Amino acid sequence: MRLAGRIAAVSGAGGPMGRAVTARLVAEGVAGLALTDISAGRLAEAVAAIETERPDLPVAARRADVTRADEAAAFASAALKGLGRIDLLVNLVGGLRSARLYTPFLDMTEDQWRATFDLNLMGGFHLIRAFAPGMLERRWGRIVNVTSIVFGGEAGQADYAAAKAAVASLTRSLAAEFAPHVTVNSVAPGLTRTSVTRNMPDAERDRLVGLAMNRRMAEPEETADAVAYFLNDGARFLTGEMLSVSGGIRPHL
Repeated sequence: MRLAGRIAAVSGAGGPMGRAVTARLVAEGVAGLALTDISAGRLAEAVAAIETERPDLPVAARRADVTRADEAAAFASAALKGLGRIDLLVNLVGGLRSARLYTPFLDMTEDQWRATFDLNLMGGFHLIRAFAPGMLERRWGRIVNVTSIVFGGEAGQADYAAAKAAVASLTRSLAAEFAPHVTVNSVAPGLTRTSVTRNMPDAERDRLVGLAMNRRMAEPEETADAVAYFLNDGARFLTGEMLSVSGGIRPHL
């Protein structure tokens, strides 16, 4: 119960990684959860799973597109009203803004470029601005951003790689600004078993699996383990750090 008494907010809580993170937070003993997802259906399923596990746990759930300032603000307001404060923030929202997994840079439109940056950066921007002031005032807080090992660069994913590099850079900048009382770290997953990988061509999935020392995809729960580590007091002297959950692939710029 390393997170007993803490109250956490999680964006993207309805997806496979979000469900794994929230389950881990519940198992670690959080005293309350604020959850949001762009899908009302997925969010309802996530809340129902928590209620089955810990029916007494206070949960403030609101459907929102946190890349939009108004919807992120409405979620943050509901979270603070319902739970009083947020001690832990996990920014999971991100991904590709294209029907194709790979788009050559010279074929990429400006709209796709901007949309990918919005998806991967604006949710964290809005929620950190909403919850960090309270953490700083109370002189305690934990923020974990989710980037990707692709941040080091990937042919055909220039938009996604650049956006995730920006998340990594933002993490370092905020760690310096919010120190010493609020830590800001990031987790960089490699190929993980989600809806995206289920729809991936077999040959491409096999190629990416072959790059890892462990020769398999990560499970969402393994990323959740890394997130939970940064949230608990065992990581109290770590800030501005990135932990790759990649089976041995070491990303770098």
